Amino acid sequence: MVKTTLNAKGGAAAETAPGGRPGRLCAVVIPASSAGGRGLQEPSPTGNCSATCACVPAAAPPENLVGLEHAILGRLVACLQVQLVNDINQGNRPRRTQPAGAPSIRTDAAARKSASAREAVRFETVDEGSVGQRLDNFLLRVLKGVPKSHIYRIVRSGEVRIDSGRAQPEHKLAIGQIVRIPPVRTAERGVTRPVTPRNFPVLFEDAQLLIVDKPAGVAVHGGSGISAGLIEQMRAARPELRDLELVHRLDRETSGVLLLAKKRSALRRLHDALRDGATDKHYLALVDGTWRDDKRTVKAPLLKYSTTEGERRVSVSREGQPSETVFRLLRRWPQACLLDCELLTGRTHQIRVHLQHTGHPIAGDDKYGDYAWNHALARMGLKRMFLHAARIRFSHPTSGEPMTVEAPLPAALQAVLDRLDAEPATASTTAIDANATRSPISGMGQGETP
Repeated sequence: MVKTTLNAKGGAAAETAPGGRPGRLCAVVIPASSAGGRGLQEPSPTGNCSATCACVPAAAPPENLVGLEHAILGRLVACLQVQLVNDINQGNRPRRTQPAGAPSIRTDAAARKSASAREAVRFETVDEGSVGQRLDNFLLRVLKGVPKSHIYRIVRSGEVRIDSGRAQPEHKLAIGQIVRIPPVRTAERGVTRPVTPRNFPVLFEDAQLLIVDKPAGVAVHGGSGISAGLIEQMRAARPELRDLELVHRLDRETSGVLLLAKKRSALRRLHDALRDGATDKHYLALVDGTWRDDKRTVKAPLLKYSTTEGERRVSVSREGQPSETVFRLLRRWPQACLLDCELLTGRTHQIRVHLQHTGHPIAGDDKYGDYAWNHALARMGLKRMFLHAARIRFSHPTSGEPMTVEAPLPAALQAVLDRLDAEPATASTTAIDANATRSPISGMGQGETP
């Protein structure tokens, strides 16, 4: 063992090793342990230091004890750095020492996360009630409360899979297919507002269908800042109708006939009828100006876009989808006309944009209408858009029997027509009224073909 003695001035005296050989002052020795551990080792009794030892030659001792301590600390840091590099090169990365038998924190957290993800993934098998339904509509039904934008995002990113393969939102489901639904974060139940049940005037109901008269100002479904629409309120009012779904949609400010299906099979058949043009939908619209044709067909492609404020709009564009509407003149006043509007296609805001395109916007339309005329009509009592889904014709989804369902003109709109009737009539107005019944609905389409 090397012995160190201090002289009277506090310095290190000359040192000797066993056998009288000049020694070296061994600061610390860090062995390269096969277990990856670290510790301190006593200096070699022979004075033979290991390769990783940082030693201070005894021939040049520090002048005082403080200097000796500084030298030892410096050599210690150097040895630690050397040993760390050796450990990394050998694949022995340093790790925090844990008590024997203690579980790995990192491993347990990863396991919990993996188990949670596995539990959150859902697999839904397509049954007979969902056959033929679009994937996006299926997910909207299964993931109630999830925004439509988020559903489209997980479908297009490939997180939703059908039989382990990617699919598009418009994919039609087949019986027996397995739909993989990823974990979807929804609002906490305690935070979600309860839906207030509400019933609406029923125009027709049987085991397959529920047809209601939708009032203006009610959205058909929630979204875009609307917590609950007509379909959510109807489900809350009729909880026994577990598969109640919208067959088609109406704008929020449009009133009138709205079809709902009680069963998936009825919904699928009605969707096929709408797609194949096997239904007739007629609307009543009061428009600005003088409509000169008794019948006019407008074919103008429509393109959807969003404004800088995020508002959804539609305009006539060559890049848009083909759209066709047939307009028939019912009544005429000096500054307005009442039209029957038959949809041959079902684009968003189709009637409203087609009438704006012809220069005859709908009364009270705050998006596509004339502001000055709307203001004048408001003084007459018109507080909403004058567009009403008056009649629909279709075949019953089960029996195939032809059906015609009508919704009466709301009192607020009829009052506007009465005010217009009170104004002096022109010769053309009298001629049209002579061939029309008092009710615009019952007089629509008599003696005419589409």
